[in-house]
Amino acid sequence: MISNIILEIKNNRDLYNYLKYHSYWYKKLKNDENSINEMIKEMKNELKLTPKDKIDDITNKIELIKSILDIIT
Repeated sequence: MISNIILEIKNNRDLYNYLKYHSYWYKKLKNDENSINEMIKEMKNELKLTPKDKIDDITNKIELIKSILDIIT
């Protein structure tokens, strides 16, 4: 089972980098293999990879374009 966790971390570059800077997850993952889901959730929140963050980013870009177009016209 631990090999599945290692494989998942190696396949996901964001997860791999997150683990490098948040080393306390090594201990948590060793003790509880199911905590990988908790780690992924925390990583997505911190790196702003949640669907809400993506929508907010798109909204901000649209507002910027709208502002630029208002200035031009």
